[in-house]
Amino acid sequence: MERLIDETGAVVGHGLPAPEVLLDGYRALVLARRLNEQAGALVRQGRLAVYPSSHGQEACQVAAAAVLEETDWLFPTYRDVAAIAARGVDPLDVLVMLRGEWHCGYDPIATRVAPQATPLATQLPHAVGVGHAARLKGEDTVVMALCGDGATSEGDFHEALNFAAVFAAPVVFLVQNNKYAISVPLSRQSAAESLAAKGVGYGVPGVRVDGNDLAALTVVLTEAVARARRGDGPSLVEADTYRIQAHTNADDPSRYRDDEEVQRWRLRDPLLRLRVHLTSTGALTPELEADFAGAAEEMAAHVRAGMSQDNALDPAELFAHVYSTPTPQLREQAAQLAAELSGGDR
Repeated sequence: MERLIDETGAVVGHGLPAPEVLLDGYRALVLARRLNEQAGALVRQGRLAVYPSSHGQEACQVAAAAVLEETDWLFPTYRDVAAIAARGVDPLDVLVMLRGEWHCGYDPIATRVAPQATPLATQLPHAVGVGHAARLKGEDTVVMALCGDGATSEGDFHEALNFAAVFAAPVVFLVQNNKYAISVPLSRQSAAESLAAKGVGYGVPGVRVDGNDLAALTVVLTEAVARARRGDGPSLVEADTYRIQAHTNADDPSRYRDDEEVQRWRLRDPLLRLRVHLTSTGALTPELEADFAGAAEEMAAHVRAGMSQDNALDPAELFAHVYSTPTPQLREQAAQLAAELSGGDR
């Protein structure tokens, strides 16, 4: 398994990214952790319907966004709110879907971020399609496709890898192996030596990396993106990480894992690990730490303020995005609803 900084913050490998890269990554980790905390609080306050926290997995989220160019695409899952925010999308817009609104909250075309996918692995063939289309058009676009270990048990995962390999699509598949598909442990999903090893069957290189080591993730994903951009095809990266909190607020993780296991992984916290390393080298000063914390609090306040406002609902939107040219039936139904709302059909 690829690793550059261990749980104690010590350097254990060669080729560490530059200090400024790690500082940028640490700042993004601080923002991601605060976003997870704030979203969790909004759920408890009834402002969010549900929130799948990525607490403990933030290094995967941050690195996936950081290695992409503006012209690249990110295909996220429902747990990748922090990755989308790290990509530059307003976190308030990212949370809209989890509030229960009908749209994803941001413009996928403008942001080059696909809508968050709730069904497991369904976004992966779409990611391959975007990558393949870009290659046919002669573009150097790379697609970062995120998924969890549970998604590797789905047919879409296998179809996406096979298609990407055959057509040399510029896609990086990043599997965040957090050990559980809700309550199903990895041992009940796969008998393979690792999830990265699954790439062999498709002719796709697979790499296993410490998913709580931002430095190693940055190096591995940067290489995979460069490989895809050169036209050398897809890569499969398995990030070894852990979901510290519940699957969602509707889950009781005590029914399938014990506190001792969770505590072991808390000691591998990606944010704490990088903080210790950067502090020991003198790169992270108290002033910078305060600046990062202040930026995180500003972001959290922005999210709180936005989520405290009730959106004005327009029932006519029910008909606005069904067909590019509305059918006669839709026009009739829209007119009927408008009449009822105006009181003219009583």
